[in-house]
Amino acid sequence: MKSRIRGDAGNGSKWDRSGKKMLLMWIIFSSSLCLMVEGQMKLSPETVQKWAVSFGKEISALSTRYSGAKLLQKKYKDIEAAVKIEEVVGEELAKKFAEEMEEMLGRKMKSVKRLAEAAEDADLYHEYNETLMFDYFNSMLINTVDGNGNPPALGGDFALEKNEHFNKLPVNTQLSNIQVPTNVYNRDPDILNGVYMSEALNDVFIDNFQKDPTLTWQYFGSAAGFFRLYPGIQWIPDENGVVTFDCRNRNWYIQAATSPKDVVIVVDVSGSMKGLRLTIAKHTINTILDTLGENDFVNIVAYSDYVRYVEPCFKGTLVQADLDNREHFKLLVDGLHVKGEGKVKNAMKESFKILNEAAALGQGSLCNQAIMLITDGAMEDFQSVFEEFNWPERRVRVFTYLIGREMTFAENVKWIACNNKGYYTHVSTLADVQENVMEYLHVLSRPMVINHDHDIIWTEAYMDSVLFNSQAQSLLLMTSVAMPVFSKKKETLSHGILLGVVGTDVALKELMRLAPRYKLGVHGYAFLITNNGYILSHPDLRPLYKEGKRLKPKPNYNSVDLMEVEWEDTEEKLRTAMVRGETGTMALDVRASVDKGRRVMFLKNDYFYTVINETPFSLGIVLTRGYGQYIFIGNVSVEEGLHDLLAPDLTIASEWTYCETDIDPAHRKLSQLQAVVQYLTGKEPHLECDAQLLQQTLFDAVVTAPMEAYWTALMLNTSGMDEGVETAFLGTRSGLMRFQRYAGVEKRIGKTFLTSTDMENMFTLDHFPVWYRRASEYPAGQFLYYMPRQETRDVFRDYEADYSATLSEEEVELEAEEAGRIVIATTAVTVTVGKKTAIAGAIGVQMTLDMIESKFWAIASQPNDTDCSDTDGVCPLRCDSFDIACYVIDNNGFVIISKERTDAGRFFGEVDGSVMTTLIKMGMFKRVSLFDYQAMCKMNLHSVSSARPLLSPFYGLASALKWFLSNFLLFLLEFNICGFWHTDHFADASAHKKRGDMLQPCDTEYPSFVYEPSVKETNSIIKCGRCQKMFVVQQIPESNLLMLVVQADCDCSRQYSPITMAPEEVKYIL
Repeated sequence: MKSRIRGDAGNGSKWDRSGKKMLLMWIIFSSSLCLMVEGQMKLSPETVQKWAVSFGKEISALSTRYSGAKLLQKKYKDIEAAVKIEEVVGEELAKKFAEEMEEMLGRKMKSVKRLAEAAEDADLYHEYNETLMFDYFNSMLINTVDGNGNPPALGGDFALEKNEHFNKLPVNTQLSNIQVPTNVYNRDPDILNGVYMSEALNDVFIDNFQKDPTLTWQYFGSAAGFFRLYPGIQWIPDENGVVTFDCRNRNWYIQAATSPKDVVIVVDVSGSMKGLRLTIAKHTINTILDTLGENDFVNIVAYSDYVRYVEPCFKGTLVQADLDNREHFKLLVDGLHVKGEGKVKNAMKESFKILNEAAALGQGSLCNQAIMLITDGAMEDFQSVFEEFNWPERRVRVFTYLIGREMTFAENVKWIACNNKGYYTHVSTLADVQENVMEYLHVLSRPMVINHDHDIIWTEAYMDSVLFNSQAQSLLLMTSVAMPVFSKKKETLSHGILLGVVGTDVALKELMRLAPRYKLGVHGYAFLITNNGYILSHPDLRPLYKEGKRLKPKPNYNSVDLMEVEWEDTEEKLRTAMVRGETGTMALDVRASVDKGRRVMFLKNDYFYTVINETPFSLGIVLTRGYGQYIFIGNVSVEEGLHDLLAPDLTIASEWTYCETDIDPAHRKLSQLQAVVQYLTGKEPHLECDAQLLQQTLFDAVVTAPMEAYWTALMLNTSGMDEGVETAFLGTRSGLMRFQRYAGVEKRIGKTFLTSTDMENMFTLDHFPVWYRRASEYPAGQFLYYMPRQETRDVFRDYEADYSATLSEEEVELEAEEAGRIVIATTAVTVTVGKKTAIAGAIGVQMTLDMIESKFWAIASQPNDTDCSDTDGVCPLRCDSFDIACYVIDNNGFVIISKERTDAGRFFGEVDGSVMTTLIKMGMFKRVSLFDYQAMCKMNLHSVSSARPLLSPFYGLASALKWFLSNFLLFLLEFNICGFWHTDHFADASAHKKRGDMLQPCDTEYPSFVYEPSVKETNSIIKCGRCQKMFVVQQIPESNLLMLVVQADCDCSRQYSPITMAPEEVKYIL
C-alpha cells in the first residue's frame, strides 16, 4: 500500500516537472496569442483617406459631367445682373391667401343660400296631397331593365356623360335625381310630395353652376329621407344590392339641423336588459354617437344597483364628441354586461350634475343640453329629481328610448320625456333604431326653425366613400357647407318644421391651390385648421393606411389635431392662437422629416396665421429661413420664352395652377402645359392665368434651355458614355422640370424614376421633389448622394411604419427587389444679388448602384506589388479580402455600398451595431428622436380600455377568479369532454390571432441619425470578448458620404445589438 502511494507520488513528481514546462509553454503561447489579438490587424487611416479622396473625385466628376451642374450654375450666374431678389413677406402672403379663400368659400355660401330660399319658397306654395302620383328619376333604377327587358317604375333613360370636373364620373348636368334609402318606401306620400316640391331646385342647381363653374356636388337632404343630388348620377348599391346611405345621418345634415349640444347617454344595464334588449340598447347608443360631431360634447353613464361611467377617466365631465372619443365609447359600450336591479334615480341625478357643472364652468357646447335615457322601464319615484335639477326652466331636454316589446312601464318612460321637453320612442327591434334615434334631431331643431336661424355650417374634413365608387375618387378630402331649410307656412310656423338641409361640397385640394407652392419656397407650405384645432389640410396629414392591397381611411383621419402634426409647438401657442381666430406670427425650430420619415432636417420656420372670415377655419403658412426668405424675379419676352417652353424635354408641375382650366368646360381636358401654350399664343386669351408664375416659368425655360443641347451631345457620344448613367434632371422654383434619359427604358434600372407614379420626386400640390428639398440644405455645387426608398408604398404619404405592418417579409423583399438599385446625386443652383441669395433650382443625375460600386471597388484595393515600407498596418489593403469589410454610407447612416448586396439601402446600425454604437459615442453621429402621432400599430391583445391602468392589479385576479367560478359549471354543461378537442372550439383563438393582426391608431417615437460634419475622420478599436475589431472612418470630400473600413473577422454581435430605426409605440400613463 505504501509502495503504491510512493509510486503514485513519484509519478506525481514527474508530472509536476513536466506540468510546469507545459504551464510555462501555455503562458508563453497565451501571451503571444494576446499580443496577436491586440495587434492582429491594423488598418491604415492614410490608405483609407487616399481611397476616400480618389472616390470623391471620381463620383464628383461623374455627377458634374452628366448633370451639367456647372453649366447651369454659370447660366444663372450670367443673368444675375438682370434679375431682382425680393424678400417674401409672410404676413402679406397669409392675408392675400386668406382673402382669396374667403372669396371662393363665399361663392359656395351664396349658392347654398339660393338653394335654401328656393326650397322654402317651393314648400310655401306647395299643397300637400296624400294621393299624389308622381314619377321621378330614382338614381338606383335609372338606365336599368327588369326581367322582361322593360324599364322599372321610377327608372327609364337618364342621359349620363363622363365629366372631367366631376372626377370623370358619368353625370347629367341638366338634371338632378333622387336617392332613397332601401329601408324607406320610395312611393310614400311624404317622399312623393317632397320630391315634387323640390323639383324647383333643378333650375337653381344649374344657375348656381353657371355662376360658379368651380362648384361640385349640390344637394338637398330631406327630413323625409330622400336625397336630391345635382348633377344626377347612377347610384351604385353595395354587393348585396342595398343602399344604406341616408342623408340624415351625414355630418353636414346633423350639424345644420341642430345647434351644438351637450349629451349624457344613460343606459340601463340591470338584469332585465339581458339578451336582445342589451343588443338593441348598444345599437341605440352607437347610433346616437353617430349623430354627434366635433362641436358636441358627450358622456355615457350606465346604471343598475349603482351608477358607473363606461369610461372612468371621464368621470363627472363632458368630452368632445370627435371621432376618436366616439369610437372609444363604442368599444367600451360593446363590453357592457347586465346585472342587478335598475335604479334610474341616481343615474339621472349624476347626469344633471354633469350638465349643470359644465354650464356653470362655461364648458361644453354652451348651447343645447340633453339626456338620452335608454331603458326597458322605470319603476321608481323619479319626479323629485326633475323638481330639484330641471324644473321649472326645463333647460335640459330628456329623450327616452323604451327598449323591447314589453310595454308595462311605457307610461313612466313617456312621462319623463314629455315633462322635460323631450321625445319618447319605443324601440322594439334593431330595425327600429335608426328612424327613432333621428327624431331627437327634429326636436332640437325646433328653436332654430321657430326663430328662423339660418346658420351656415362648415364640416370638418371627410372622405366621401359612399357617393363615389372608385377608390381614387372616394379618398379625396373635402368639406361641406350646409344650411337648414324650414317651413314658412303660417299654419305650421309655431310647430317648427324642418324640411331638410341644402349643401355643397368643396374639395380641399382645390382650396389649397389658392396658396401656390412657388410663393412659399422649397420647404414652405400652407395649412388649414378648424376652430376645434383639427387639421383640414396639411402636407404632413396622412389620412390613409394600407390594409392588404387596399388603401383605407384611418379611423381618426379627420380628427388629427394641429398639435399632432406641428408637434414642435410644445406650448400650444400656435394652436391656441389659431383656434381663437387670431392673426399673428411666431417662429419655431423644427425637426422635419423627408424620404418617408427616414431622414431629418433641422429648420427654422416662421409661421404666419390668420382667420378666414365667415368660416370656422384658420389659415397658416410656413416660410423657412434661409432660401425660403427670398424669391428672385426674372423677365424675358413671351416669344423667346415660348420657344424654349415647347422643348420636348420640358414639363411643368401638373398639380399646380398656371392657368385656371376648371372654369370653362372647353378647357377641362387641357393639361397645364397645353393651357399655358394656348394662352401665350393667343388661342385662348380668356384663360385666367397666374402672371407672376408664367413670367418665372418662361424665364426658367430660357435659362435652362442650353441643358437640352448639353445632355443631347453627351448622349450622342456613345463611346464616351459611362454605362449606368441613366437620367439627368433639373427642377426650378416655378415647377419647371427638364430631364434627359441617357438609357432606354428596357435597359434602365430606375424605370419608375421621374414617372407619373413617382410622386416623391415630382412637384406636387404638397411638396417639392425630395431631391430638390435635400439639395437645398447643402452648399450649391456640392453633390448630395442617396439611395431613394424605391418601394411604391407611399403614394398617399403613409410612412413605412404604417405600411409594412400589413405586408409579409416576402412581400417587402419582393417590392425592394423589383424597385431596382439606383443612386441619386443632386445639388442646388443659386442666384445672388448683393447680399441676398435665393435658390433657383436643383440639378442632378440618377445612376445605377452597380456603376457606383464598380468605381469604388476599383479604387478600394491596393495592388499586390504596393510598396508597404512606409505603411503602418495591413498592406496591401484590399476591400475584397475576406477579413475586411468596406462600406460607403450617407450622412444619415444608410448603406450605399457593401460587399453584401442586400445591405444597400439598409441603416448601417442594423448591419454592424458595434461600429455604429461607437460612432454615436464618439460624436460622429447624433441620434435624433422624431414622433409620429398618426401611426398605425398592431392591436395589442392584452390591452384594455385606457382607464384600466388606474385600477388595482388585484382587479385582474379577482375578475379572472369570478369569471372562472361563474362559467365553469356552464362550461361542463354545454360541452362534452370528447367534443372539446374538436377544432371548432378553437375558432375563438383563431379570431383572437386575426385581431392581433389588426391595426389601430397609435403614437410612435422613432430615431433618425445625422452625421456631424466637423468630424472628418476617426478610427478606433472595439473590444469584443476574445477578439478586437478595428475600424477606420473617413469623410469622402465634396459629398455627404463616409467611407468605412472594418475588420471583418471579429464578431461583436453578442456584445452589441443591432441599432434599428423601428418605431416604438408611445405608452401613456394616465
